[in-house]
Amino acid sequence: MIRRMAIDAGNPIPRFPAEFLWGVSTSAHQIEGAADEREPSVWDRFEAEPGRIKDGSTAAVACDHYHRHREDVTLLADLGVDAYRFSISWPRVNSPGGLDFYDRLVDDLCAAGVRPVPTLFHWDLPVTQDWLDRDTAAHFAEYVSVVAERLGDRVKKWITLNEPAEHTLLGHALGAHAPGKTLLFDALPVAHHQLLAHGLAVRALRAAGATDIGIANSHGPTWPASPEPEDVEAANFYDLLLNRLFADPLLLGEYPSGLGELMPGDVESDLKVIAEPIDWYGVNYYAPSRVGAPQGAEIEFGGLTLPAELPFSVREIEDVPVTDFGWPVVPEGLTELLTTFRDRYGDRLPPVVITENGCSYDGIDDQDRIAYLDGHVRALHRALEAGVDVRGYFVWSLLDNFEWAEGYERRFGLVHVDYGTQARTPKASYGWFQGMLRAQR
Repeated sequence: MIRRMAIDAGNPIPRFPAEFLWGVSTSAHQIEGAADEREPSVWDRFEAEPGRIKDGSTAAVACDHYHRHREDVTLLADLGVDAYRFSISWPRVNSPGGLDFYDRLVDDLCAAGVRPVPTLFHWDLPVTQDWLDRDTAAHFAEYVSVVAERLGDRVKKWITLNEPAEHTLLGHALGAHAPGKTLLFDALPVAHHQLLAHGLAVRALRAAGATDIGIANSHGPTWPASPEPEDVEAANFYDLLLNRLFADPLLLGEYPSGLGELMPGDVESDLKVIAEPIDWYGVNYYAPSRVGAPQGAEIEFGGLTLPAELPFSVREIEDVPVTDFGWPVVPEGLTELLTTFRDRYGDRLPPVVITENGCSYDGIDDQDRIAYLDGHVRALHRALEAGVDVRGYFVWSLLDNFEWAEGYERRFGLVHVDYGTQARTPKASYGWFQGMLRAQR
């Protein structure tokens, strides 16, 4: 595979609308540390099981953001972003004084002129909860109400859930993430209960006066491995599971054909909750997928082992650059995805915000990351020119961090973190993004 990307250095980044929102993202479990100062999550238990995390590490300390958040707010202010997307740890909120930390963080962000954009669930489920249990959706809404009552006077933009597709697939179907279940298609209730939790959370936020609510769903184009009918059919099914299963109920109020009857409970009533109107739709974009018919054997792909019994196989996308994670770099896939969503959902698609986009590369002089971001920002502008109503873009991530089952082997940050000393060092990409933001204003 080709590994290098070229930067369009001779051409400035096109101008975005003046009100366009620029930001960076993180998540609580990946950066906060201070695990002994909160209740445990399913990830704490998962990390304690031998062999679950590739480098044998845990997020007990991570980036120690819990104790160093003011240093990180200074980095945000110096970077010049409009907004900071972070997540709130449900287990920490359940712990004495847990909300005090987020109170301080929000105050410091506001004082620095950075808009706080919290995500209310980013995979760190309390060990007392289980997404297979319908009651977890109601418990989530109760937690959301507590957070909104405390922070809603300063927080105006909210995200309910992060990537319910990945949490369902990796955590409950394939066992690669916490809580480590291998249910395959029996994990579908997890998807339904998360979507129901989203709808109940929207209602709870509205009751608290919120008027700017979205979700962060992961999406990417699905490309058939060939024009052969069996490959096209497999790709369509993959697209249904990873894209439409998590977008159709929210935007159309219905599941794709054949899936609704597989969901638990009174699905028709639940869909009325799931489809509560949102103010914007968040998209996490990393790469397209090339998908074909099953090949009758396990497949190692993207750090995952995909079982032979799946009705599709994920194939390599050839002749494109790849990140250190081995993920294909296809900026034009972002344009394709957004125009596809515009055509598929029409006026049911609210304004879009790119809530995550980023890449794993080692090194502080990270020219490959600069090339990646340059290409994707340009691709986003092409979607704007094509008539897609895109309102914001958040880079993943501010800091190098605990990368879930990969441990600390993957570095997505604009800022390098020395995990031994916790020293922060802005990378070349931090300077590039800072300069790009200045040029936009």
